[in-house]
Amino acid sequence: MTRLSVNINKIATLRNSRGGNNPDLIKVALDAERFGAEGITVHPRPDERHIRYADVRQLKEVLSTEFNIEGNCREQKFVDLVLEVRPHQVTLVPDAEGQITSDHGWDTVIHRDYLREMISLFKGHGIRTSIFCDPDPKMIEGAATTGTDRIELYTEGYAKQFLSDSASAVGPYVEAAKAATRLGLGINAGHDLDMKNLSFLIKSIPEIKEVSIGHALIADALYLGLENTIQLYKRQLFIH
Repeated sequence: MTRLSVNINKIATLRNSRGGNNPDLIKVALDAERFGAEGITVHPRPDERHIRYADVRQLKEVLSTEFNIEGNCREQKFVDLVLEVRPHQVTLVPDAEGQITSDHGWDTVIHRDYLREMISLFKGHGIRTSIFCDPDPKMIEGAATTGTDRIELYTEGYAKQFLSDSASAVGPYVEAAKAATRLGLGINAGHDLDMKNLSFLIKSIPEIKEVSIGHALIADALYLGLENTIQLYKRQLFIH
């Protein structure tokens, strides 16, 4: 079954907007685990506008489920943090500095040697690796040459097209998943997944091991409550 990792960046954004510690990020993470999340995801950025590096260190000390840290490994501060904290998984995302949110995957052909070096570094410290990838079989094939354990399919394109043509929206992702499976790569997915489009994606690609969801889940929780929302998202991961 596909596992749900809750991205808590938006909780940190809300906390930081007023200073202090309300909402309490650590408590929310622990509550998310208690409510059924099988993992917690964070994506610290250099300006610490949401998740702070201190948060990552605190979370490592208290989490009992899988801990996934996303970020740009071109930033030495990020690399140092991951090697210090040693999460279960590091997801490499090619963000530019100051970028609002992730908007593309790695070019695994052009950056193959660099990615191979970074993945070797993280795996040498016992950390599972995942590369953020667009749904392009060539990029998946390139990822396989780096030694990564998994790829994370960047699903914004799927989410944007889903309501108008779900079959066309998921098509490239199905082909990318086939390539990943053929090459022995695990498959994660994330970005703009929500309760409308999640179930169809999982039914189409049951090989997906993990989805990382933050913005939509936290927005839904404003109306539905966090515990109920996490349970509702988990129901979308069952294939009927």
